[in-house]
Amino acid sequence: MVAAVINADNKWLPSVYFVFGQIGWFGCVLSAAHGAPWIGALLVILLIGLHLAWVARPLEELTLVLLAMVIGGAWDSVLVATGLLIYPSGMLVQGFAPYWIPALWAMFAAQLNLTYEWLKPRLWLAALLGAVAGPLSFRAGAALGALRFSRPLPALLTLGAGWMVLLPLLIVLSRRFNGVRPRLGHSLSGDGQV
Repeated sequence: MVAAVINADNKWLPSVYFVFGQIGWFGCVLSAAHGAPWIGALLVILLIGLHLAWVARPLEELTLVLLAMVIGGAWDSVLVATGLLIYPSGMLVQGFAPYWIPALWAMFAAQLNLTYEWLKPRLWLAALLGAVAGPLSFRAGAALGALRFSRPLPALLTLGAGWMVLLPLLIVLSRRFNGVRPRLGHSLSGDGQV
């Protein structure tokens, strides 16, 4: 039913996914800021479940989501281990990113093949966007109380450099693992029509 209403050719679909991504981001950040990060993580699990139930090839999308969680979680853990980022809640293991951070990476990955598809032929723009938007997102999270910077300028510069590499990397991975677009002879609604 959902696939009949929303299909891959729907011009509004990238915007819908962007809105759901923002809902996931705010859910994780605000719940972490208020000492209940499990709420945001649970919200993301629900949204990712809906995404995987809708896409043409859920295994490919799940692979992309899991890769983003591992890559992003490892990167953010480096920032925690170096002391640049301090999280007040959700820390399961000292020196590692809190568990709600991989949830944010999962939510972001679910948007790659729709909202950010326009970046696929423009890796240089993905690098530029990552260098600017990555640190801004963390700055917004800090303003809402989900994290603190031990040294703001080095943290923001490091985040910018990291996101300048990570966003193009994730875009390249989304080219390989694109479960949104149906294979030839299959439709998103499962009726065999393209």
